[in-house]
Formats: sequence, structure tokens, C-alpha cells
Amino acid sequence: MSLSERGPNTVAFIPFVVAGDPDQDTTLKMIDLLIEEGADLIELGVPFSDALADGPVIQFASEKAASTTSLDDVLKLVKRAREKHAGFRFVLFTYVNPILRMGEEEFAARASEAGVYAVLVVDLPPDESVVYRECMAKVNVKTVFLASPTTSLERFDPIARDSTAFVYYVSRAGVTGVQEKMSSTLSVEVKRLRERTDKPIAVGFGISNGGLAREVAQIADGVVVGSAFVKILEQGATLAALDQVRVLAREIRTATRNHS
Repeated sequence: MSLSERGPNTVAFIPFVVAGDPDQDTTLKMIDLLIEEGADLIELGVPFSDALADGPVIQFASEKAASTTSLDDVLKLVKRAREKHAGFRFVLFTYVNPILRMGEEEFAARASEAGVYAVLVVDLPPDESVVYRECMAKVNVKTVFLASPTTSLERFDPIARDSTAFVYYVSRAGVTGVQEKMSSTLSVEVKRLRERTDKPIAVGFGISNGGLAREVAQIADGVVVGSAFVKILEQGATLAALDQVRVLAREIRTATRNHS
């Protein structure tokens, strides 16, 4: 099953952006830029003040943005972006607390109305997500669950079953962050998971350049790049920073299109 809509043999380029970092207007500019540069899906991180599953780069950006950007604001951002980019697929990356504060049923309805394609709740395992999944299924918003190198094969089965968009495979144990090389066992791990599901598998955590993206594209259906983009914006939403985002996006896009 292909995750990219550009063809059955194309690996999806999935950039990650912290919504509201450094401000909401910059997030919309980033969305425009990344779509222009060939993103297949965009993950929008919902700012959260206690983002413990993220590394220092994303955690810092999320904590900054949390003071000005709520889950409600992120849904409004998606709606605005979809008005300009009809049909484009946005995936929300969030923790469960903002959803519970809004209410699972209301969140699902709001996400559907905004045009959200799928939601990944980083700290919600499938066996605790029955009500959430029912609410999402009613409004046709897809779900994504996480698997990692520490996930047993038996544990992977419900993750794959309950992920209706794709499975997000964490390339290494630990938190998000830029790394210089991928795990030497990653290809074996992903191959083992493919034997148990026909769902698309996107790989993320640590992919920071075209070389690593090309390596992951050999084995995955989607390549997620987060911290590398977020780190560029630490200098602010300058023209120079946005130019760096564009250069990196082109590098990753090329790697996912030409990975043989």
C-alpha cells in the first residue's frame, strides 16, 4: 500500500512542523513552502508544555508555542491551510491531554470539519483508545499509532490493526532529535514488521539530511523529518531561515523520489 499519492513506488516525504513556532503566520508560510517543495503529507505538532517524548529541539519549540497556540488554534490553522491547499493531507501530532480537555467526540468532529486527515496521539496506546478510535471512525478521521525498536511483535499487531492511515515507526529508542546515522538494525526491524501488516510504514526520529532520508526510503513507505526543520526556525522566521528550510526540503524530496 502506497503512502504517497504520486505513484505506487514513491516514498512519501512527511515534514513535521510545530504549529505556532515561532508564530502562526510562520506556520502557514512553512506549510506553503513545504507543499511547494513536494511534501506528500505534513505533520503539525500541537504545542504541549510537557512534551516528554520529544527531544530538546522540538520540546523547546513546543513549550514556546504553547503559550500562544492551543489545539483550537491548530485546528483553525489546518482549516485555513486547506482552503488554500484543498485535498492536502495534514496529520496532527499531539499528546492525549489536549484532546481530553476538548473532549474526544468534540475533537473528532472539529478535526473532521477542519479537514484533518489523521491524528497521531503519542502517549495513547491502542488498548486505551477504544472511545477515541470510535469517535474518529464516525467522522472518517484516520488514526496513527507508534511502534519502536522496543515494541514486541505481539504488541505490534494491535498497533498495526488500529492504525488506519499508517504505522509510525520510531527509528530508535528514546526521544526525537537529529542524528548522524541510522540504526544498523533498522532495515531488519522494518522488514520484520512488514511480515505482519500490509499497512504503510513511515519512519521518523533523527532523519536530518538527504543521505539519511535516502537510506530510510529504501525500506519505508514514508520518511518523517522533524527536528531538522524545527531547529532551523530557532533563529526566527527570517528569510534566511526559510531559505534553509527550502534547501533541506528539496534535499529530502529528491532523496525520497530517487532512492534506488
